[in-house]
Amino acid sequence: MSKAAIRVAATVMALALVAAGGPAVAKRGGDGGDGPTTITALDGPRGIDALGRGRTLVTETGGDFSLVVERKHKPARVIPLGNLPTDFPPAIAKGPHGTIYLLTGASGPPPEESARMLQSAAAEPAAGTTLFKWRPGWDGPRPVADIGAYQATDPDPEDQEGFPEDSNPFGLAALRDGTVLVADAAGNDLLRVWPDGRIVTVARLKPRLVEVPAGLPDVPPEEGGPLPPAGTPILAEAVATSVTVGADGYWYVGELRGFPAAPGTSQIWRVAPGAQDAVCDPEHPWSGPCKRYADGLTSITDLAAGQEGVYALELSKMSWLAFELGLPGSEVGGLFLVRRPGRSPRVVELLPDQLILPGGVDVSDRVYVVGPLFGPGALLRLR
Repeated sequence: MSKAAIRVAATVMALALVAAGGPAVAKRGGDGGDGPTTITALDGPRGIDALGRGRTLVTETGGDFSLVVERKHKPARVIPLGNLPTDFPPAIAKGPHGTIYLLTGASGPPPEESARMLQSAAAEPAAGTTLFKWRPGWDGPRPVADIGAYQATDPDPEDQEGFPEDSNPFGLAALRDGTVLVADAAGNDLLRVWPDGRIVTVARLKPRLVEVPAGLPDVPPEEGGPLPPAGTPILAEAVATSVTVGADGYWYVGELRGFPAAPGTSQIWRVAPGAQDAVCDPEHPWSGPCKRYADGLTSITDLAAGQEGVYALELSKMSWLAFELGLPGSEVGGLFLVRRPGRSPRVVELLPDQLILPGGVDVSDRVYVVGPLFGPGALLRLR
């Protein structure tokens, strides 16, 4: 269940939000100050790369990817760039020389469409779990690497679900040298992909012993229940969903946390640039090239970095499992700025209780958020 957390939550969110038509911004709770500015409406957005000067790359449900251009005293202009036939919005990042990278996960293009794309590039066919690239003037995205095929040869040694070769690439960051970092939510690791398709494992995120939270409802056997009693210790997988490059040049990786999705157990890891086969170990968080940057977060689905620190986006402040089980208030997500003066990080919530199931965050000269993941959504700019 932990490895499939993203896929399960996505299915539930799709049904709930399409039915409810959920807004991108909730009514403000507490003293959150001025709310964000809505730049433009979008359809179930997730992928985001803020390029600066009012230009932002976004992806939407159905696989469309576009450039949003803000204009003074006029509505923003949305310029369609292309499409990947996927039922879940791909991740997106701009690389050097105008190249745009797109990443599909386990719910990526159907096999026949992936085969057509890959065959057109004289490569072997693959279904989903693929890193693509696109440039202006191209007919469509072209495959760079089959992440799923690599993970089949690089099984997760800490697998808890009997499927160590599973793959669900979810987050990416493009580096200046033309390589791309990929966070694999099912493989529980961080990968680095070269332009020729070569892949290496940068770091593996080990599972963590957590306790089943209190307050979960009874779940009948036909729906996967009963759930373990509150307080039951369970070794929960990391579920690496996100990666960003900090102002210090280090690589930061965020966790969702697998079943039972205990709140406050998601971590952010700081990985030394150029690392290979590093281990991110919650039992030894301060040793080696992968060290803990922050703890105490919940259900992280995206990270961004700026001069102020690292921004962590939470799908649900109560956890993805709470939302899946329909607990009241679990649709409210969170955005947190993590500053680290010395070894004690300072975590500040931005827009408290104003975000509904946010999909992505990025920073340029401003901080931008997209969401909800399904149904009517928007690109938002923080004041």
